[in-house]
Amino acid sequence: MLLKFLRLSKIIRVAVRYGIDEIAISGLSVPRTAKLLEALLFWRDLSAPRGERLRKALEDLGPIFVKFGQVLSTRRDLMPPDIADELAKLQDRVPSFDPDLAVAQITRSLGAPPDQLFASFERIPVASASIAQVHFATLKDGREVAVKVLRPGMKEAIDKDVALMQIAAGWLETLWVDGKRLKPREVVAEFDKYLHDELDLMREAANGSQLRRNFADSDLLLVPEMYWDYCSSSVIVMERMQGIPISQIDKLQEAGVDMAKLASDGVTIFFTQVFRDGFFHADMHPGNILVSTAPATFGRYIALDFGIVGTLNDFDKDYLSQNFLAFFRRDYKRVAEAHIESGWAPKDTRIDELESAVRACCEPIFDRPLKDISFGQVLLRLFQTSRRFNVEVQPQLVLLQKTLLNIEGLGRQLDPELDLWKTAKPYLERWMSDQVGWRGLLDKLKAEAPRYSHIFPQLPRLAHQALSRAAAPAENSAMLAALLAEQRSTNKLLRTIIYFGGGMIAGALLTQLTLYFLYL
Repeated sequence: MLLKFLRLSKIIRVAVRYGIDEIAISGLSVPRTAKLLEALLFWRDLSAPRGERLRKALEDLGPIFVKFGQVLSTRRDLMPPDIADELAKLQDRVPSFDPDLAVAQITRSLGAPPDQLFASFERIPVASASIAQVHFATLKDGREVAVKVLRPGMKEAIDKDVALMQIAAGWLETLWVDGKRLKPREVVAEFDKYLHDELDLMREAANGSQLRRNFADSDLLLVPEMYWDYCSSSVIVMERMQGIPISQIDKLQEAGVDMAKLASDGVTIFFTQVFRDGFFHADMHPGNILVSTAPATFGRYIALDFGIVGTLNDFDKDYLSQNFLAFFRRDYKRVAEAHIESGWAPKDTRIDELESAVRACCEPIFDRPLKDISFGQVLLRLFQTSRRFNVEVQPQLVLLQKTLLNIEGLGRQLDPELDLWKTAKPYLERWMSDQVGWRGLLDKLKAEAPRYSHIFPQLPRLAHQALSRAAAPAENSAMLAALLAEQRSTNKLLRTIIYFGGGMIAGALLTQLTLYFLYL
């Protein structure tokens, strides 16, 4: 209890020092309280922008609050642009922990000390973040590996800080004018889940393994192999990857990497993950990407750190593809209809009003050269519009928007002439054709075949049972009437199954043909 009180007092001191209360004051539903707080805390210097002050406060409060700020920076549907932009600058600048603690963690998790598990183990870490740190090692068979070790005591620290965040979220929801719409308690709950997912390194290893399998035959992306015999929830061992950090552009150019191709490949990798796999690396900032310089894989991307991934189902992918293509064609009415049909905009939303708002977001960009258009900024404007129309922005799409911003920013650093729209449009149109054309129809029929294979063989048996019951002598008129009623019911069921099945197939064919010609 004492430690909790001390932690709370530190949070209050930091909040007062950086004027975090002043940010909340502007939205208090009790104006007199706001004026009183301003008068009592008159001595502070709050000349710095509010976003900058909030960022510095979170950095002072430690790694868990830094993580929270990073998560908030992705919720641009909730945050004002100036605050979201500043929070996006937050980085995990965390000192490494004692190597002896890392050795103890490895021994406890894998059942033996590093000197027994590895031919060599570097005690000095090569990287350190808020959740874990990384050491290089060599397996007994000579393979070079990276050992990721969870920071000790993280679960307890997270539980304590998240509990305080939940209390603060409750206050915000009660006192802030915009509190209920911003759903602070839901945001904290989402953050809590996000952090506890990151605490399980086996989940990260599984994510990396899935991504590696998805790109096993690709000549664009490399993903380290996970060595499962050396993995646990607090330690994972993976293949050591050799490459140049993608942020070191000078070194890449010296090595002879084709920067324009590298930028274009990044866009292709992103859209392949999203639309082909529905499974994408959602933390693709420069610190998590290398470029291979090995002769056999020269110029390929190398992905690292798989703690955060996004997933999209078929509905999400269809929704996104329709919206992207509608943007390309400037069909804003279709964008508005898609939002309402998906249920993300309230059913009583007027299509013409939402269409007008979307047009105001997107139309100005079409008067500029395509290479100067920011796809990510268009999404940001749309998220801001969503606040006005109470659109429920889905968490998986927020991760998608965050990743798209990372990819676009990175691509423009590599190649200032990168035309994201030009690169993305053919891919989206090809994907849409595959979905609604003959290939899409065949794929869907193949996917549904196992289900129907269980239904159709039963039809003859059902028909035989119905005929047998109808032909059996009735003991009395009541039984006969019951059998006749059952026969009619069974026959009606059979006719319904046949008609419905035939109708579904005919309808599917007609829909696919219509969509196919629409997207030719």
